[in-house]
Amino acid sequence: MRLGFVGLGVMGAGIVPRLMAAGHHVTGWNRSREKAGPLEKAGMRWAGSPREVAACSEIVFSIVTDGAAVRSVALGANGIFAGLAKDGIYLDMSTIAPETSRAVAAEFAQAGLTMLDAPISGSPVTLAQGNASLMVGGDRAAFDRVQPVLLAIGPKVAYIGANGLAAQMKLAINLLLMVEVIAFGEAVALAEKGGVRRDVAVDAILKSVAASPVLGYRGPFILEGRMPAVPLADVTLQQKDMQLVLELAREQGSPTPLAAAANEMMNACRGLGIDRNDFVVAHEAYRRLGGMSK
Repeated sequence: MRLGFVGLGVMGAGIVPRLMAAGHHVTGWNRSREKAGPLEKAGMRWAGSPREVAACSEIVFSIVTDGAAVRSVALGANGIFAGLAKDGIYLDMSTIAPETSRAVAAEFAQAGLTMLDAPISGSPVTLAQGNASLMVGGDRAAFDRVQPVLLAIGPKVAYIGANGLAAQMKLAINLLLMVEVIAFGEAVALAEKGGVRRDVAVDAILKSVAASPVLGYRGPFILEGRMPAVPLADVTLQQKDMQLVLELAREQGSPTPLAAAANEMMNACRGLGIDRNDFVVAHEAYRRLGGMSK
């Protein structure tokens, strides 16, 4: 199929090759073209705006930083809305507030156009392994049409329900992921303070019933010299998601005390000046707060 992709950051740059490997023709756009260089060399066609991407695509994807960016690439003067054909489908894969996603989808619907929220759960690691999962909210017939394409991105594709519900589910999953990773750092720091070597503590956790896929690839980052120079998700990016969770919880009246605690540890990381690292660096914040030296 003729596909479009708007937003070629770390995740977008990992998704596009998978779509091309499945035989699809991909046209892409990013705010800074240099990020598209390797993809263009691999066969992706460049377009000058999201509107141009949509105009030559049957299905258009976007994955950008936040709700404001989604509104810009979707509804701006040169946005996807302006170029999408009546029988085209727009899928936004960004992690944004459900109400923002629903509001954008409503504007598409008023013009007889189709938008689905289709956030992806996973990191560049799980994406490269072929283990990422996708959740989709919106028109069921449109989902049935795009599902074969989504299976090129990841093997687990779930229809969640109406517009905005996939975005809601993504925030719920990110809440769980965040709390799990923060609790991991807390547990390792507790073991260390009592005399257990860090590498021994990490190994014991990863061999225990508490192990999980996210801890399997992220946990070792806290070992000496293993923190990646380019984080999978730094403190600021992950805290953005937690702010969305906490605001959604406030609106709904849903108690999320563990999310609030995890968010406070992100504040601690920022206060200590270690926030440019992957958010698993919260372990270091626990160590320092517990009186352990660097």
